[in-house]
Amino acid sequence: MNDITILIVDDEAITLSTVSNVLLPYYKVRVANSGKRALEVVHSTPRPELILLDVLMSDLDGYQVLSELKKDPATSHIPVIFVTAMEDTKDEEKGLALGAVDYITKPINPAILLARVKTHLVLKQARDFLHDKNDFLEAEIARRMQQNQIVQNVSIRALAHLAETRDPETGDHILRTQSYVKALATQLQSHPRFKHTLTESFIRLLTESAPLHDIGKVGIPDHILLKPGKLTADEWVIMKTHAEIGARAIEQAEKDVDQPVEFLELAKQIAHWHHERWDGTGYPDGLAGVDIPLSARLMTVADVFDALISTRVYKSAMPFDQARDIIIADRGRHFDPDITDAFIACYEKFIEIARKYQG
Repeated sequence: MNDITILIVDDEAITLSTVSNVLLPYYKVRVANSGKRALEVVHSTPRPELILLDVLMSDLDGYQVLSELKKDPATSHIPVIFVTAMEDTKDEEKGLALGAVDYITKPINPAILLARVKTHLVLKQARDFLHDKNDFLEAEIARRMQQNQIVQNVSIRALAHLAETRDPETGDHILRTQSYVKALATQLQSHPRFKHTLTESFIRLLTESAPLHDIGKVGIPDHILLKPGKLTADEWVIMKTHAEIGARAIEQAEKDVDQPVEFLELAKQIAHWHHERWDGTGYPDGLAGVDIPLSARLMTVADVFDALISTRVYKSAMPFDQARDIIIADRGRHFDPDITDAFIACYEKFIEIARKYQG
C-alpha cells in the first residue's frame, strides 16, 4: 500500500513527526503545519487519499478546513479523520456532522491509528470502485440508448420512405409536418390544458412518430392514390381507409415486442385519427373534441396546412395567408380551438419551415 498518500495536518511539530513515523513504513506521507497550508497541499500532486486533520490550529481550525474541503468537488470525496486532544462528545458530533469519517484522540496509539487508517482506506477504495463502476454503467447505458435511438429513427424513416415510394408527393410533406407538429407542441408547453402532457420527452416522441401519419397509404391502389383528378365517392371511401390501414400496421408491430413502446403508441394514434375533426364529422371513427388524442389533433392542423399550401396533381398550391385564414375559420369545427390559437401564434414559424423544406 506504499503508493497511497496520506496528508497529516497539525501545527505541532511533535505530532507531525510522531504520526509520520507510524505511517511511513506503509504509506507515502505529506505534512502541513497549518490549515491554510493543508488547503494548498491537497491540490498539489500527489493528491492525498486520506487526511489526518488536527482540530485546534492557530490559523484555520480543523472544522474550517473540513468545510472548505467539502465545498470543493475536487476534494470533497477525500476521507478526513480528525486527530485531537478534545474528548467532548459534542466536539466529535460536530466533526462527524461536517463530514469527518472518524475521530482519533491524542495521545496517538500507533496500533489504533494504523487500524483506523487502513479501515477508511479500504472503504474509500470500495466507494471509488463503485463510483467508477457506476460511471462505466451510465456511459454504457447512454451508449446503448443512443444506439437504440438511432435504430428507432432509422426504422421510422425507412417506413416513411416506404410511403414515399407509393406517393412521390409525400417526401417533403413528411419533413414539413414533422416540424410543424414540433412547433405547435412547443408553443403549447405552458398552456394549462397541455402542460402536464407536453413534456420534453412527449414532444420528442411525438416528433419522431409524426412521419408515420400516412404510412397506411401503402395499402391504397395506385389508380386511386395517384389519380390526377377528383376521386369518385367509391374511390374516396377506399382512400379514407389509409388511416385504419396505417394504425393496424403499427398495432401489428406493437404485438411483435414484449412491452409497450411509447413512440409506436403515438404513431398509431396519429396514423389512425389525424383525419378526425373537433366537431365529430371526421373519419374513420367520427371522434369529437378531446376524445381525439392530442397527438392526432396536433397532426391535423399540421397536415391540413401543408396540404393547402402544397401543389398536388389535382390542384395548385395555396398562398400561406389564405391557408392560414381557412384554418382560423375552422377553429372549433375542424380544429381544437387552443391548438388553432397556437398555430396563429407560431404562424411565422410555419412559413419558415415551409420555405426550408420546399418541394
